[in-house]
Amino acid sequence: MSAQGKDTALRRFLNGEGDYAFISRSRTWLIVSLAIIALAGAALLVRGLDFAIDFTGGTSFLVAGATEEFTSADLREAMTDLGITDVTAQVVEEGQGALVSTPELGEVGGEADRAATAALAEVTGADPVDIDRQAVGPRWGQQVTDQALLALVVFLGLVVVYITLRFEWRMAVAALVTLLHDVVVTIGVYALVGFEVSPASVIALLTILGYSLYDTVVVFDRVTEETGALGASENRTYGELANGALNAVLVRSLSTSVTSLLPVGALLVIGAQLLGADTLADLALALFIGMGVGTYSSIFVATPLLVWLKGRDPEVAEHTERLLARRGGSV
Repeated sequence: MSAQGKDTALRRFLNGEGDYAFISRSRTWLIVSLAIIALAGAALLVRGLDFAIDFTGGTSFLVAGATEEFTSADLREAMTDLGITDVTAQVVEEGQGALVSTPELGEVGGEADRAATAALAEVTGADPVDIDRQAVGPRWGQQVTDQALLALVVFLGLVVVYITLRFEWRMAVAALVTLLHDVVVTIGVYALVGFEVSPASVIALLTILGYSLYDTVVVFDRVTEETGALGASENRTYGELANGALNAVLVRSLSTSVTSLLPVGALLVIGAQLLGADTLADLALALFIGMGVGTYSSIFVATPLLVWLKGRDPEVAEHTERLLARRGGSV
């Protein structure tokens, strides 16, 4: 292909005039999505989720009066040397303090407790008496989970009502299935890779659902515009019109996703690697995964599913049959 042809194809793509066959390849997207969901389900069954101590309970050390320079990695390494794993560490008070969370270490003043306190004092230069040790129960994490699940149910209910009133019930069903797809895949990624699930992760999960819904509604709004004149005089099927609408908003959808993923990715790198803020890392990680999944689903799941549902509408099916007969059986 000549350079001019490539330039023309790029220009058409940037102007929303592309003609990529998303809908006609919907069977391929279905297979890909089912494979991803199956992998996510298998990961959940085999590996399960790695919950933070906010959900499982553990021990929290609050260091004050530090005199040495240290990082969160130094704190985690000190605990690892003692055989303590699944440690969350964060530098606070401009380097003069730290917050370290570990699995349950036994009774206060016990051997494991004294060893951990001594190791933290050595790394930070703090006096052992200035290191406060507390047992953390799973109750707070459970409360966050219960509230998040309630918020999720309310959110999904409002989504169905809004999209039904704004568009139609088939779009509401497609959007609901897409959101559930995003939840399952995101949780599956956490199980597959072994990322820790913290309250920040749960909060981020609700945030990415809103992002995914926004992307889906933008596509559905354009589909509604394109298919509004569907009738006897229209020489394209509902699927072809929906495919054109999807191509028209593709650049906008991808641009929104990229401009959202870049700062979240920067937050993930800076928060985790440079600032040592594990809470920021948990939040950014869930956002990054969820936004990527939401971008995929709004393009390859929501609209193809909508076209399949609309194909069961008698009016749309009759229109498609007329075009089939006019074209000699090929759509």
